[in-house]
Amino acid sequence: MIKTESLKKSFGRTRALDSLDLEVPEGELFAFLGPNGAGKTTAIRILTGLSFKDSGKAFVAGVDIDKDPLKAKRLCGLATQNVNLDSELSVRENMDIHGRLFSMSAKERRERTRELLELVELWDRADSLVKSLSGGLKRRLMIARALSHGPRLLFLDEPTVGLDPAIRRRVWSLIKTVNQKGVTVLLTTHYIEEAEFLAGRVAFIHEGRIVREGTPGEIALEVGKWAADTFQDGVLKSSFFADKREATEFLAAAPGGGTLRKVNLEDAFIHLTGKRVL
Repeated sequence: MIKTESLKKSFGRTRALDSLDLEVPEGELFAFLGPNGAGKTTAIRILTGLSFKDSGKAFVAGVDIDKDPLKAKRLCGLATQNVNLDSELSVRENMDIHGRLFSMSAKERRERTRELLELVELWDRADSLVKSLSGGLKRRLMIARALSHGPRLLFLDEPTVGLDPAIRRRVWSLIKTVNQKGVTVLLTTHYIEEAEFLAGRVAFIHEGRIVREGTPGEIALEVGKWAADTFQDGVLKSSFFADKREATEFLAAAPGGGTLRKVNLEDAFIHLTGKRVL
C-alpha cells in the first residue's frame, strides 16, 4: 500500500529524510516512532502530496505520486497533527465541504456523513459548531472527515497529541475499528504506549532514516525481557536482562536498590539511537 525508495528531503542544511526505504502492506496498522524532528511528519507530507521530495520514489497503492498525484491523493485520507477544522461551521458542514472537494454527490455526502459521525460517536453533535467541541471530539471529527471520501489509506499524524489518557484511549479504539474495516493506517507518534497498543509493526525513525522495524514485541525482546532501573551518581541507568531472577539479583546488589519492570519500546529506541522518544 505504501512504498518508498531512497526518499530524500532537505530544508536548507537540515536533512529531514535521508534515503528512506519503507514498505507497508495493505490492511496493516503501521506506526512511525521517533522524537520530534526525526522526519515522521515530513514523510507523511510527501506521501500525501503536501510537500515535494528532493529525490527518490514514492508509491501509494501502486500509484507513483509524481506521475499521477491527484489519483494518489484520492486514495488517501489525512488527519494532521494540528487541528485544521473550520471552527465557525458545524460538524455536519465540515464533513459536507470535504465531500464536495472530492466531487461526492449530495446523497453520498449525506449518507457518508451520518455513517461516519455515528462511527465516531458524534451524530448527536452534527449541528454543533466545531468551536464548541472538546479537543478529543475535534480529533474524532478529523478522523471522520479524513475517511469521508472512502480512502484506502489513512494517515494519522500524532492523532492523540495533547489529549488526556481517557480520551486518548477512546481515539485508540476508533483507530482500531477503522483498521478492522479494511483501511490501511499509518500513524506517527512519540507515545510509546500508543505504538505498542495500536501497531502491528513499528519503525524507529531517527535523523530521517529507519533504524529498526518489526513488531513491538520482537523489537523489545532484542534488548531483553526485564529492565532494572538504578540511580547512580545522579544519573538514572537502565540495565537489561533476559531472566527476571538475574535482574532481581542485580537490584539486590545495587547501592540504594532500584526498580524492576518489563522492557518497552523506548528502551529499544534508546539502545539503538542513544535518544529518548520525546
